[in-house]
Amino acid sequence: MSVIQKIRDKYARWAVIAIALALTGFILMDAFTGRSRLFSGGNSTALGRVNGKTIDEIDFEKRVQMQEQNLQQQRGRTSTGEAERQQIINDLWKQEVDQILLKNEFDKLGLSVGKKERTDMLYGPDPQQLARQYLGDPQTGQYDPNRVLQIVNSIKRGKDKSQKEQLNILLDAMDNARLDEKYLSLMAGSMHYPKWLLEKQNADNSLMATVAYVKVPDSLIASNSKESEVSGKEIADYIDRHKDIYKRDDETRTIEYVLFSAAPSSADSVAARSKLLSLKAAFDTAKNMEDFIKANSELPLYNSYVSKKTIQVPEKDSLLKTPVGGTYGPYIDKDNYVLAKIIDMKQLPDTVKVRHILVATQQQSQGQLMQVREDSTAKKLADSIQLAIKNGAKFDTLCRKYSDDSGNKDSGIYNDVYTGRMVAEFNDFIFTHKVGESGVVKTVFGYHYIEILSQKGSEPAYKIAYLAKKIETSDETERNAENSALQFAGESRDLKSFDANFDKNLKAKGLQKLFATDVSSHAYQIPGIGASRKFIKQIFDADKGDVLQPERVEDNFVVAVVTAVDKAGVMSAAAARKYIEPILRNQKKAQLLKKRIGNITTLEALSASIRQPIQTADSLRFAGGAGVIAYEPKVVGAAFNPANKGKVVNQALDGRYGNVYVIRVDNVGATAVENADVEGQRRSTEAQLRMNILTTNQNSQFNFGQQQYDPAAVLRKAATIKDYRNKFY
Repeated sequence: MSVIQKIRDKYARWAVIAIALALTGFILMDAFTGRSRLFSGGNSTALGRVNGKTIDEIDFEKRVQMQEQNLQQQRGRTSTGEAERQQIINDLWKQEVDQILLKNEFDKLGLSVGKKERTDMLYGPDPQQLARQYLGDPQTGQYDPNRVLQIVNSIKRGKDKSQKEQLNILLDAMDNARLDEKYLSLMAGSMHYPKWLLEKQNADNSLMATVAYVKVPDSLIASNSKESEVSGKEIADYIDRHKDIYKRDDETRTIEYVLFSAAPSSADSVAARSKLLSLKAAFDTAKNMEDFIKANSELPLYNSYVSKKTIQVPEKDSLLKTPVGGTYGPYIDKDNYVLAKIIDMKQLPDTVKVRHILVATQQQSQGQLMQVREDSTAKKLADSIQLAIKNGAKFDTLCRKYSDDSGNKDSGIYNDVYTGRMVAEFNDFIFTHKVGESGVVKTVFGYHYIEILSQKGSEPAYKIAYLAKKIETSDETERNAENSALQFAGESRDLKSFDANFDKNLKAKGLQKLFATDVSSHAYQIPGIGASRKFIKQIFDADKGDVLQPERVEDNFVVAVVTAVDKAGVMSAAAARKYIEPILRNQKKAQLLKKRIGNITTLEALSASIRQPIQTADSLRFAGGAGVIAYEPKVVGAAFNPANKGKVVNQALDGRYGNVYVIRVDNVGATAVENADVEGQRRSTEAQLRMNILTTNQNSQFNFGQQQYDPAAVLRKAATIKDYRNKFY
């Protein structure tokens, strides 16, 4: 004991120091490797700032996850693809920014959402769209206010913090959407179209000119003319005059790249086909087809009948000529080899009208089936319902009281049900029994009491089992593609060697060297390559001239070299050349053509000197019309200038594509105004403007459609927005 105590006394202080140093080392290591936010500065969870207001990454991620869950539930999946997730992030970011900007406007105007409004949005006769989207029945899409009230109260009284957070996010989003509606209504109500402007437009639109002209084509200038070349200084000067147009909000990069395909090879396809054929004998003789398909196929078995017109598979006509009990294939369906066996064929109705009462044993919740009732209890209740109806009880009363199908709880009716729409057991009963028949049917959801009300049409229907094997990339194919990419990347140290190695080793093999320009640091995919935030982050971690290590993106290994780095701000002349050079070249060509034709006297003299015909436009309108010159603004403007009537315009007019035009205005007249009811026009125009605003797709914080009108566009342009998303995603 004395020895131990001596060690403690002598070395305790040093042990504490050692432990402290070790902890400090771990913290510093985390900080330098990017895992710690301790030294990231400011608010370490700041995803961005809008006019100084922070968008918190943690709160933002909760919204992303909520939207992902909703998308998965809608599509019956358990995960979200990278492209889908990044699209959600991009759309939510824009909505977060817009909401901050708009809230400032709401506060200035005194807009708010009252308690009664919130209640109506959830439980009123016309629930808010977000409530319908997130709280409606996931199976049917129908909205039951009583069911929603139970859900909301259950979450509020419960102890699940995650559910409470999601509910609060939804309620906040509903409030914001309601404020958006009020704001848009105010803007729509402010629309005014002045009478004098319509009168001026009507007068202008009634004008019609007859013009003779000679088009002087840019082909008269040699394509390699040095006089039409555009210098870097000319581009820089043009940018200086148009800074707002050629300003980048974010840094962008340009890459050259080569794709090394890792898609399944012909050998992989043969292997998948052979694997499928090895199961054919067992497939043909399977006693329990459902178990066999579940164990061996990429496609599930729909163990019921599907009508001929509903079946959508490749080689459908040949497949349906196969006799009952026969097997067709193999054939390719997307990325699978498939064998199809005709289990049975019957002549069945096209559509059926039914009504039913569901006594559920399971219900879908957040993409999963959750038990709500014991099987024996459900069966007993369903049988009791059937007996009660047989003894004269009203179906509608029992349906409203007992049915767990909230989609049609009031009537229980489904109209025009086609084959394959319902689960197999339900489908079997309603299509193979006659009108007027009823019964209790068990499905994965529980027990259904079903009555067949009517049937329409008649068509062959087939019960088919599909045995599918996916055509997958083999390890060998994957290794070959990766090794080829690694070899190329290893031999390419910079842009010069990248290009040289491609020309020497890959070009003859049929590979292509491709380009991606203006890649944003916030992008999640590159056209021609695919979706991969990891790959884009690697591009922005590299410097100009760096060759990236191979990265697997979808079905390819990509080897890229960074060829340009364009910082945020006004574009450089080199970056803007591809946009500006055609404009300046056309301007130069026009000046050269004007110099070549010299003084203008008559169209006839010009036509003879350059050997171009005199053409006529006899119904040129101020608002446009037929013919090429109707789309040349300078020509149209000169034609309706009163000073030019009856004359040859003594100055050649620049066209939009390097051509020039010389015109003679033979006549300018006016036709009757088509709509002289100016007041009616004004009311109609204002109504259309209001409609464009009110129907804008701005009524949902989680709605990602195209907007007809964007009330936050001007606010974004004037705002100071800092975007740090690329540090987190």
